Order: sequence, then structure tokens, then C-alpha cells
Amino acid sequence: MKPDLLVAYPTRPRQMALLEEAYTLHRLDLASDKAAMLAEVGPRCTAMVCNGHVTVDEAFLAQLPALKIVASSSVGYDTMDVPAMTRAGVRLTNTPDVLTDDVADTALMLLLAARRQLVQGDRHVRTGEWGRSGPMPLTRSTAGKTVGIVGLGRIGSAIAKRCEALGLVVGYFGRSEKPDTGYRYFDDVVALAEWSDILIAATSGGAGTRAIVSAAALEALGPEGSFINIARGSVVDEPALIAALTEGRLGTAGLDVFENEPFPDTAFRDLENVVLYPHHASGTEETRDKMAQLVVDNLAAHFAGRELLTPVN
Repeated sequence: MKPDLLVAYPTRPRQMALLEEAYTLHRLDLASDKAAMLAEVGPRCTAMVCNGHVTVDEAFLAQLPALKIVASSSVGYDTMDVPAMTRAGVRLTNTPDVLTDDVADTALMLLLAARRQLVQGDRHVRTGEWGRSGPMPLTRSTAGKTVGIVGLGRIGSAIAKRCEALGLVVGYFGRSEKPDTGYRYFDDVVALAEWSDILIAATSGGAGTRAIVSAAALEALGPEGSFINIARGSVVDEPALIAALTEGRLGTAGLDVFENEPFPDTAFRDLENVVLYPHHASGTEETRDKMAQLVVDNLAAHFAGRELLTPVN
């Protein structure tokens, strides 16, 4: 018999077809009465597919007593209680590395779009304002500026290399110094922001990094500074960010992530000095296919008794 697999969030079509061949799928994502479905199939599901926005806590795990593996198609897992999963004997896998380049590219895209006012420039041409009133206002340069990266992991390091290519001087904040990078290390985010012209959040989410980019850090970045976030909405004090942008105490921002998704604070809509992107940094056909395949491959490894490819716990 095929193992029972709970699908809390679907993956890509080709990989979903592969899963359907190998497992008996229970589509929690499509269920009109999720509680009833969990009550019916939860006790026999030994595996689950989800993404990083699905909450997996003790109450959820209690409904899946036979669960042994959760294969997530995201990198982040701050919505999941990993210690509780470990205690319950449930392995968690995620999808690191394969999305690094696309997310790093998006950070640079948002950086340049925010500082060079790409959205306003596009509108200046489309509306005919260029012809009516002449050139748009001058923007802010990038080359020769300082960029501070909050979190120098895989993605942060990829962003740093791209920033170097743009002629930026790189500094970073992290749990510990990495002397072999050649970048300037700061043990305090506010100090990093004060040094930086541009601050990029590339750290993981969760309680440990909540509002790590504080009101004080945004104030230190200043009215000519730029803040870029491709991490999690939780890593920045969002009300303070909105206030700083509104009052001109922060120059510009480029945001791929928000505190409340997919319904961010409506105040962002009225701000001309922020570029908004719908948590889509990894949203390319190529990368999402690789992420989906990691889900399939991790499940296959688990059921074959092999070592997991990308284990979290």
C-alpha cells in the first residue's frame, strides 16, 4: 500500500504528479472542512508536504500521531515549532541553497529600484509626464556607498558578492564574526545601520530576530539611507519603518516581505519612497521547480531509509 501523505500546501504540478504516483494524497489544502479531514486521515498520515507559512505546533502535531516527516518547500520555518517536532519524533526538511541566487538577485533589484526610483520613472514615461514637464527629479547613486547586511548566511553572502560587483563597501552583522570574508563586522545592528548607506535584512525569521532592525536602526540609517528586506517581515519594526518613511527620516525602502501577508499594512500603498514586491524573491520557474524537487527527494529518502538531503532537525 502507498504511504498516506497529507498535503497542507501543494508543490509544483510535475512534482505533485510524482507524489501522487508514490503516495496516497490527502489534500488538506483543498478541504472545505479541514478539521474534519484531519480527524479522519490525521491518525494514519506518516508524512506531510507544506511550505513555510503553514503553522506546525503541538496542537497540530497531536492530530497527526503517526507523522514522521514534514517536507517543506520553503527555506524558512519560523512558523513551525521545531523542538516540539523533535520531541514527537518528526523530522523536518526545507529547501536551502537552490533559491539563493534568485533571492540575492531580488535584493539587488529592490535596492536599485528604490534608490533610482524605477517605479516613478516608469510612471513618468507611461503617463506622458516626461514630455509635459521634463526630466524626473534626481535620484541616489549606489557605487561607492556602504551596505550593511544583517545576516551573512548563504543568501547574505550571495548578496554581499553582488554588492561588491556594484562597487559597494560591505559590512555585516551576525551571531559571530567571519574573519575570512574581508568584510567589516559589527556586533550591533544600530552601529551597522549608522555606518551604512544601505541596510539589507537577510537573516532568518523567528522570535530571536523579531524587530532586530529596530526604530533606532532605521533612525541611524537616516534620510538618505535605504532599507531592503528579503528576509521576513518580522525582522523589522514595521510601524517604525512606516513612520520613518512617511516622515522622511528614512530615504527609501524595497520590501519583498511584510508582517501581515498577503495583506500588508495599507499605509505602504500611499508611500512613494518604497518599492513593494509580493514575497516573490524565489518566484522563478527554475527555482520553484528545484524547491519542489527537494520535497520529493527528501520524502523518497525518508521512505527508503536513506539520509535526508536537507534536514532541519
